Amino acid sequence: MVDNPVDVLTPDPGESSMAVSERVLAEVLAEIVRVDRVSVDSNFFSDLGADSMVMAHFCARLRKRDDAPSVSMKDVYRYPTVRNLAAALTDTASPAPGLSPPLVAAPRRQPPSPISGASHYVVCGALQLLLFLAYIYVVAVVLAESTEWIAGGVGLLGTYLRAVLLGAAVFLGASMLPVVAKWVLIGRWRPQRIRIWSLAYFRFWCVKTLIRSSPLVLFVGSPLYPLYLRALGAKIGRRVSVFSRHVPVCTDLLTIGDGSVVRKDTYLNCYRAESGVIRIGPVTLGKDVLVGEMTVLDIDTAMGDRTQLGHASSLHAGQVVPDGERWHGSPAQPTEVDYRRVGPARCGSARRALYSVAQVLAALFLFIPLVVAGVVILMAAVPQLASILQPGPAALTGWTFYANALAGSAIFLFGAVVLGVLLSVTVPRVLNLILKPGIVYPLYGVRYAVHRAIVLFTNRRFFTILFGDSSGIVHYLLGLGYKLSPVEQTGSNFGMAVKHDVPYLSCVGQGTMVADGLSIINADFSPSSFRVSPVTIGPHNFVGNYVAYPAQGRTGDNCLLATKVMVPLDGAIRENVGLLGSPSFQIPRTVLRDSRFDHLKDGEIFRHRLAAKTKHNALTMGVHLFSRWLYFFCVTVLASAAVDLYHALGAAVIALAGILTLLCAIAYMLLTERATAGRGGLRPLYCSIYEQPFWRHERYWKITTPTEAIAVFNGTPYKSLIWRLLGTRIGSHVFDDGCFIPERSLVTIGNDCTLNEGSRIQCHSQEDGTFKSDRTTLGNGCTIGVNSLVHYGVTMGDTSTLAPDSFLMKGEQVPTHAYWAGNPARETPTCPPAG
Repeated sequence: MVDNPVDVLTPDPGESSMAVSERVLAEVLAEIVRVDRVSVDSNFFSDLGADSMVMAHFCARLRKRDDAPSVSMKDVYRYPTVRNLAAALTDTASPAPGLSPPLVAAPRRQPPSPISGASHYVVCGALQLLLFLAYIYVVAVVLAESTEWIAGGVGLLGTYLRAVLLGAAVFLGASMLPVVAKWVLIGRWRPQRIRIWSLAYFRFWCVKTLIRSSPLVLFVGSPLYPLYLRALGAKIGRRVSVFSRHVPVCTDLLTIGDGSVVRKDTYLNCYRAESGVIRIGPVTLGKDVLVGEMTVLDIDTAMGDRTQLGHASSLHAGQVVPDGERWHGSPAQPTEVDYRRVGPARCGSARRALYSVAQVLAALFLFIPLVVAGVVILMAAVPQLASILQPGPAALTGWTFYANALAGSAIFLFGAVVLGVLLSVTVPRVLNLILKPGIVYPLYGVRYAVHRAIVLFTNRRFFTILFGDSSGIVHYLLGLGYKLSPVEQTGSNFGMAVKHDVPYLSCVGQGTMVADGLSIINADFSPSSFRVSPVTIGPHNFVGNYVAYPAQGRTGDNCLLATKVMVPLDGAIRENVGLLGSPSFQIPRTVLRDSRFDHLKDGEIFRHRLAAKTKHNALTMGVHLFSRWLYFFCVTVLASAAVDLYHALGAAVIALAGILTLLCAIAYMLLTERATAGRGGLRPLYCSIYEQPFWRHERYWKITTPTEAIAVFNGTPYKSLIWRLLGTRIGSHVFDDGCFIPERSLVTIGNDCTLNEGSRIQCHSQEDGTFKSDRTTLGNGCTIGVNSLVHYGVTMGDTSTLAPDSFLMKGEQVPTHAYWAGNPARETPTCPPAG
């Protein structure tokens, strides 16, 4: 196409190894881009018009040829011409500087475990169902008896005192139950393998479910939380702060030394699922360790004293960080970047104890009584609620009851929406007056409590779902305190999942578009202190899915931050480039294919289509609220019916109402899925965000988003059944420990697959104004690691594995039995089997 064409059809027996590599690479590339010849000096992206999907197919085609070198997507981006790529790959004895370094070797491959038979699958599911029903019944009995006892109080003071006493008893019992269950059912965890769906797995699941349902989980970031982990058997040192809500399960194998800090959204479960088994192993953190946000610590990993692991990083099985070293990346590697950004402050044991006591007292003497008082006040203010919660014997057969339920549920839901918005944009602003950026404050004091309250009030997912993917999200975030001026409205400035530490210190530049999952890191922590800092994302950026952006991020104008990228904290400020991977490296900011819709981004046609998109999104928001109202109406009817029948049937009717509420949630998900995806399900798209097919896809996301209701079925056979009902083509005996699938009907999952906690199969991407979606297929026996993401257009061969915290890019084709790891993921050699 330009100079130095290579004849792809005429091999020369006497040519050098460099020429052979060039010829093979050029031949395959010509087939992929559908031309007769390519130049060895043509840039894959700017000259040939290829994109990451095309080059993923190029890498996959090379892997199928015996005479071709192995090429990863990282190599393609580093060496974007045939000549440079061939030169880097030819000298195998001394790889060219910058060539993708070998990843840490994959874990020693164990012989395939016998898959538990159908009988084990059925028995385990039946036992899980029985335990769930028993738990619901116990909760119903406690709720019924508690309500009657509180109602028997004499006067307001008597009711208040009874609410406090009962709250203390329930809190203590619910906190102790998981601890007792763990020691009775398990004893001490030891490194082992548990076959999924066996009786041993059932005990594992029971303990995991109870541990993560404890009220003490709500005290993450408090000195109480390490005490809870110690009670479960973890070896937790002094002055340890844990901010992650992902509760470790096999706690006897967790060690955290004195003065260590574990930031939010970190996984250190001490177990992982793979190939039909649960593998349990240790995670060890030494003294004064810092673990960044959005990280994964796999089993059999360790960090020495005074070590650091950066944001968006992971340690894979077998990795050990030596004393005093700093690592980052996925899998992690040594770095000079210092992630400690805040100095110490005076924070002694007395301060920690007083803060913990204050938290418990506030819960018992303030929050629980407020809930009771709130119900009484609400019933007095809204007669419809009083009538449906205190129905007569024949109330369920009269139309007045249902009319009151409609009115009461509407007043409650829409009133809560309005009140919630008002509280979110007012109360935190007042609280924020006592926090100053750049000042080091001690932990567990008044300012720390204020900071936690700001995080709680301003990170309400209901509102980001409601306003996200529409013009309304800009106004909502401005109300919270974001600095977005001057606003360049795109109609998709932010997705439906964005969070922050302090909204008033969050600045996003003009024309920047943000996909789902952005986490703005405004706060830094040490074992004794914290500090809030401003975060600025430059103008005309595009921020992909699940990006953690810290205060010291070194990116400026016109950058593309790809999915799961690790934002650089050192070096020159990156501008007019794309960044991919962890650790990140530069890629083209845009490719020719994505410029196809540029004519829709400005001028009169843009203004017309933006107005049409805004109207469509506004209607979608209305449908979203209406559908939530109908669901809440059904829940209101079930609750009031339980109250009506309680004196005749006792606590069993309350338990039945709880079960029916869950079934109602599943039915609601099925109805909204069918209504928005259509009879044949979703279809692959390639279009502008200013075209109707994308607007309909946005409607699908917004109306079908709340799949959290089925998280209760994680680790059970029922999760796969629900996915199947939602349109996913899913095989038998699939183990799902907490996977998220945004586009259900575009996914095919084979038999006996293993989907770990926090994994995602995402069949779409949006880059600037272009939207793309396609199907993804997992073969039989595949494993997706903890917090890993599989993109669209991907095919994974039978029994292949994606390691924890990996990013399998769009269009990749993973061979059968292969082990892939990293961000971006590539094939990794495995250790030979033991023995």
